[in-house]
Amino acid sequence: MTDALQHLREGGKPAMARMLARLESHARDAETIALLDAAYASPKGQSLGLTGPPGVGKSSLVNVLLREARSRGLTVGAIAVDPSSSRTGGALLGDRARLSSLDPSDDGVFVRSMAARGRLGGVSALAYPAAVVMQAVYDLVLVETVGVGQSETEIAGMTDSVMLCIQPASGDSLQFMKAGIMEVPDLAVVTKADLGVAARRAAADLRTALSVTKSESLPIHVCSAQSGEGIKPVFDAILSVLATAPREMRSNQAEHWLKAAIMSDFGTVGWFVIKGLALAKGADEPFAIHEKCRSLLTKSLSELDFT
Repeated sequence: MTDALQHLREGGKPAMARMLARLESHARDAETIALLDAAYASPKGQSLGLTGPPGVGKSSLVNVLLREARSRGLTVGAIAVDPSSSRTGGALLGDRARLSSLDPSDDGVFVRSMAARGRLGGVSALAYPAAVVMQAVYDLVLVETVGVGQSETEIAGMTDSVMLCIQPASGDSLQFMKAGIMEVPDLAVVTKADLGVAARRAAADLRTALSVTKSESLPIHVCSAQSGEGIKPVFDAILSVLATAPREMRSNQAEHWLKAAIMSDFGTVGWFVIKGLALAKGADEPFAIHEKCRSLLTKSLSELDFT
């Protein structure tokens, strides 16, 4: 373990805030990359992605899950991704306001809002590196996506398990079946159980739809962030699916991030050229390998003569 990682683990919220700020402003610095790879190699906790349409209540659910985790003695971090404006590039980052009721003096919980910055997958480009850092410090890391539809399946490539949130009386269960998103989650939760019959009907409809698919065994729960109904069983289910997450999940996440990062800068051709190196070394030091691949591709492009 590097001294920098040890300082991060012992420095509380200020140290984590500084590290995430550094990640946003100096992501390519050698010190940042070294710390990211050290964190990747020494995870303390696991990550859960929360996906679902806007308005389903993901932020409210994250809030009560944070409280439940702390009540069980677990340290927990959350990354809440908010949509960016297509005109200004800015974001409201309203999740921070929704989660403001948490005790600011509690070093066992940390919440960070991030702007999606145009990413169609509902997560920020920095969300995976941030999750890696937080997993090295906290027992559980929750990653909440924007909620933008079919492209939300990207969350499955960066977290250990995924929870799909479904809103009662909205027809979501059928829509998600059409979109193929039911192939993604390890757990489904119908929110707003305080709506009563509508919530129970949504759960029943989802079970019926799943009975004719390979996802028949998907755990389904009904809960309410408002009343607290069903939160403890949901958290038990989260711990259960995380306990059975495949061991190779972390290396798969690293490869997924490497491919997405390289294709974002150099397109499919860039990935085709460099994927041999990336896949051979990326599972061990994904952030250092990404920088090496990026440098090699940039150098190769600079040497091309178009005259």
